Parts: sequence; C-alpha cells; structure tokens
Amino acid sequence: MLTPTRQYGAAIALASGLYSLFAMDGGMASTAGTVMAVVGAVAVVHGIVLLTPVADRLGNASGPLMVGYSLVMLVNQAVAMDSGGSSTDMGMGMDSSQMGEMMSLDAGMVALAALMLVSGLIMTRTDETGM
Repeated sequence: MLTPTRQYGAAIALASGLYSLFAMDGGMASTAGTVMAVVGAVAVVHGIVLLTPVADRLGNASGPLMVGYSLVMLVNQAVAMDSGGSSTDMGMGMDSSQMGEMMSLDAGMVALAALMLVSGLIMTRTDETGM
C-alpha cells in the first residue's frame, strides 16, 4: 500500500540521492566524492523502490536505512571538511590537482541529509497500517 509516509520518504530519498549524484562538480576523483556517488545511487534506488509494491518486502527497514544513508552523508561532509584543511592553510604547498580533490562543505547536501535523517526517524516510528 502506497502510504503518505512512503511517498514522502521516496521524494526525500530521490531528492537527496539525485543531489548527491549531480552536485559532484567533478569531485568524483576523491574518496568523499566516490562515497557520495554510491550513497546517492543507493538512495535513488531506495526512493524508486518505495513507490513500488516491492517496498512491502523491506518491511520496517526503510526508516533505519534512510537514517543510515543520512548519517553516511553527514559524516562524509564532516570528514571531507576536516581533511580539506582550515581556510588559513588552504592552498599552501598544494598543486592544482590536490586543490581539486579537496571538498568544501556543501550546505545543500547537509540540509538534505538532515531532512533524510528526520524522514528516516519518522518512518521508523510510524505505524504504516494506521495511515
């Protein structure tokens, strides 16, 4: 049964996943970029599955899965920021290829990951049969 919770979850998973895939700006060469591409692809597939009868097979796993994706996205942003160095030493002793591998904080990604986290928590707590 296609419930409103499942529809919202699908919309958020699709938006977050597509953003992860298309907002890369050539960052695919970095580990953080690769992680975002993989999580983005998985989130897109999950979003599509939520709109199909196949989602019934996931049972109550959709919420925790979305929480997991969002945490990977948020941690990846934090790690990418941390490994990029502070703004005072950026560029010191680096050539252009190293500068291209650094990733800066993506506020859109953080916002979508936070929304996905809340959505996953709601999906975890919601009784689908009551909707």
